Amino acid sequence: MNPPIYDFSAYDFWLKPYGLLSVAGYLRGKADFKLFDYLDRLHPFMIGQKKCESDCWGKGRFYYQKIPNPKVFETIPRYFRRFGLPRDLFRNFIRTEGPFDLVFVQTMMTYWYLGVQEVIEDIHEAWPKAKIILGGNYATLCGSHARQLGSDFLVYGTNLQQLWEYLGIEPDSSQPALWEVYERLSTGVLKLSEGCPFECTYCSVPKVYGKFRVRSMERSLTELELLIRLGVKNIAFYDDALLFRAEDVLAPLLQEVIKRRIKVNFHSPNALNARFLTKELAQLIVRVGFKTFYLGFESASKRWQENTGSKVFPSELAEAVKHLIDAGAEPKSITAYQILGHPSSEIQELEKSMRFVNSLGIRGMLADFSPIPGTPDGEYCRRWIDMDEPLMHNKTAFPIITLGFEESNRLKDLQRKLNRTLSRAN
Repeated sequence: MNPPIYDFSAYDFWLKPYGLLSVAGYLRGKADFKLFDYLDRLHPFMIGQKKCESDCWGKGRFYYQKIPNPKVFETIPRYFRRFGLPRDLFRNFIRTEGPFDLVFVQTMMTYWYLGVQEVIEDIHEAWPKAKIILGGNYATLCGSHARQLGSDFLVYGTNLQQLWEYLGIEPDSSQPALWEVYERLSTGVLKLSEGCPFECTYCSVPKVYGKFRVRSMERSLTELELLIRLGVKNIAFYDDALLFRAEDVLAPLLQEVIKRRIKVNFHSPNALNARFLTKELAQLIVRVGFKTFYLGFESASKRWQENTGSKVFPSELAEAVKHLIDAGAEPKSITAYQILGHPSSEIQELEKSMRFVNSLGIRGMLADFSPIPGTPDGEYCRRWIDMDEPLMHNKTAFPIITLGFEESNRLKDLQRKLNRTLSRAN
């Protein structure tokens, strides 16, 4: 089960329940699976939904319905929505396909838990004897809260040993994710590593995935070939540090892609670290078929970077952009993320950072800050919000709470203006 999203905004940015599919893949041949993905934009229901059609790289809008704002968001002047397929489709699915012994439920953003709550209610009503297992970010970061929703077992982080003991099934860790459970598939995901060598003060990766470690290259290649056989045209890397130790991890896989003459479009939505983007690596990723390049930048302020983890500095971003353009990447395909609404915005120099990115001839994108429990920056946010209520981690609401509605809108309007100016110049 991949639940619907309850939020002010949501967009299919190559969004797939990769953790869920990976766990199911380890049990390939040892259990019978059915999938219901509320966020599947290729579901038969979506035929004719013109507003939800995909762009040339497989991204697109989700089907949604406007719903009343939760009480905690009564003062937030934005429409609240339920994103995903209609609830009746799942209710019909569980009436006709079940009952099942176990239901695996993927969780993502902590503040999306209302969708998790919805599916647990429907499962309990239809299959009261089914055991419900939650895994993912919400289950890991907000375990105490998640237990109150009525599941039977929670998977914390990426250590699955207790899950295998609970199931009484021996997994096969060499198996790729169970992508074949989709009836139609045009986009997919790969992940070559877990974790990150950095410990940025605003990031959940250290708490969810721990230290950086490499996955099996053989398994990754098997999964890539499975995706190609299933008709996938666009593949997003979900690694949080895709370019770290690239000579040992990413480069060997891409060399195999070239050797095997695999033709597919690659994307990097989780942000590439500009510090590791060398001239040679830029040439390789452009040659192999990367079509969009998302770079993590966050701020041009040296003081802000040093306070939050020193991930990347302006000179490193400028050099990485030069390497990509020299290798043949189109400037319009390169985007630098910057955080909007960070609790240390007074030293972030966000507007200056936005103009710096624009001066490089590439697009900027404001990533709304979401306070994550257990992180230094998230815990600092307790002075503004109730961090024990996951809805308050919402990335749309928090910048409005800290910056104000008008200032948040002004910065977003400025980013759109800078990008439009860039588009006209190109």
